[in-house]
Amino acid sequence: MELTQDLSFLTLITQASWVVKFVLLILLAASVASWWQIFDKYFTLRRERQEAEAFEREFWSGGHPDIVRRAGEEGRRSSLEEVFRAGWHEFKNKRQLSMSPQSQVESARRAMRAAYQREMDQLESYMPFLATVGSVSPYIGLFGTVWGIMNAFRGLSNVAQTTLAHVAPGIAEALIATAIGLFAAIPAVIAYNRYTHEIDRLASRYDVFMEEFSNLLHQEAARS
Repeated sequence: MELTQDLSFLTLITQASWVVKFVLLILLAASVASWWQIFDKYFTLRRERQEAEAFEREFWSGGHPDIVRRAGEEGRRSSLEEVFRAGWHEFKNKRQLSMSPQSQVESARRAMRAAYQREMDQLESYMPFLATVGSVSPYIGLFGTVWGIMNAFRGLSNVAQTTLAHVAPGIAEALIATAIGLFAAIPAVIAYNRYTHEIDRLASRYDVFMEEFSNLLHQEAARS
């Protein structure tokens, strides 16, 4: 083997063993899927944050009539407005049944809590996938690296005199798997940590709203 052998990235991949190619294919698919989810979750969380801010601004600035009117209309709203809609509908239904004020508020609180959980489940969708890619990809890449190094050293058994030219292609081929594994894992880990923090902040925001809205419903029930 000559020292001038082509060691370009593409050449090393095309000449890799089928095991290493299979590992690289898995890592490439995981990376593409994780990047898709990273961008999708980014825009989803940004939209939810903006819609929550707009809803709270409208609600606490005296926009109750418009919000109540929208609650009776069909169509998907923001997560926070869905929570409000569930509590308001339950409160109205229980008030029509002439239940005690405490029962009215407790029923509305349970309805909001159920809606809140549904919205959180939707926001947290595919987050386990990002965590899996971030934690497993380096090990998949390491497997490809170990396999490539094994092949490289096994190929030396038929060589009378070992030189760097004999070892370099096999080692370089093997290390590509580790590099691709890290390329897939690092963005997934960063995105998972960031989005988990964003979802926790939204959850806290929804919790505060539910408590404040429950106090308003208690005052409304006491007056009726």
